[in-house]
Order: sequence, then structure tokens, then C-alpha cells
Amino acid sequence: MILENGGIDYLINDALPLMEGIDTCSYEEFQYALAVGVTAPFYLSRLFAPHFQKGACIINISSSRDRMSQPQTKSYTAAKGGIAALTHALAASLAGKVRVNSISPGWIDTAYTVYEGPDALQQPAGRVGNPMDIANMVMFLCSDKAGFITGENICIDGGMTKLMIYHDDHGWTYTPEK
Repeated sequence: MILENGGIDYLINDALPLMEGIDTCSYEEFQYALAVGVTAPFYLSRLFAPHFQKGACIINISSSRDRMSQPQTKSYTAAKGGIAALTHALAASLAGKVRVNSISPGWIDTAYTVYEGPDALQQPAGRVGNPMDIANMVMFLCSDKAGFITGENICIDGGMTKLMIYHDDHGWTYTPEK
């Protein structure tokens, strides 16, 4: 491998593995979700390890699903939990050469829709996130300003995983699936 600039400064691992549940996910589909979500970032990190510049960083994109779940999302949740765990393991293995962190986005609307009412109120930040919320953290973690941060999983979800919501709280009503 010939590198024009002498080495690799950043590796950003972001993949959307299959989202299937226990009732529908085949063995092959589950293995595929893990291959895309965990195995590929592991092998990319391994492949690039000899080529990282000193002070380089790896950013893995996990999900707030690594700490909370919805029904029928087992394959996605397992893969995102796996990448969060892989992050701190890689940080220990690559210590002194590469900083490794992960970001766990919550609800991020890529269309930049402005939500009001219950969808916004259920989040302490008062809004749904957008891609720039994640991009800004990636840029920060890749900068020298984050030089003392490694092995961390940073949840960017507007505080949603910190707010306990019950039926009729914050305009939210629970309706069980049938």
C-alpha cells in the first residue's frame, strides 16, 4: 500500500447493518449484520494499523440502540452494541498510537425536518437531531482538542436516553403494538 501523504490520520467506520427482529431474522441475516457492523470495522482497523500516523484516530459510529432497544431490532442493536465494545478494546490495543472513540447517535433526521410537539418534547434538548450534530462531534474527536479522549462512547441524542418518559409524559402516549 503506497500512501501519498505518508500515513492515515483518520478512519471513520459508519455502516447501517440490517435491522431485523427475533421473529424474522435468519442466521445468515444476523451474521451479515455483525459482519457489516463489527467485523468490517475491526478488519479495517487491523489493515490500517501499521499505516496510522502518530496521533491518528478511529471514530466508530454506534447508536443509542447500544443502550436501549425497540422491538424487532435485534440484529441492528447487537451490531451497534458490538461496535461500542470494540471501540474500547481497540483503544486499549492501539494505545499510544491511535485514539479510538465511538459516537452513539440518537434520533437523527437526515432531512433536517423540524419536529414540534411530542417528538420534540420527549427530548431534553427540545428537538430532534440532524447530521451536523454528529459531524461536529466527529470533527472535534479528530482534532487535537480531543487529544486526551480515547476509548469513549459519546451519546449524542439530545438527552433522550436520560429522560424517563411514562405514558402521558411530555405529550407522549404509549400504544402497544398489536
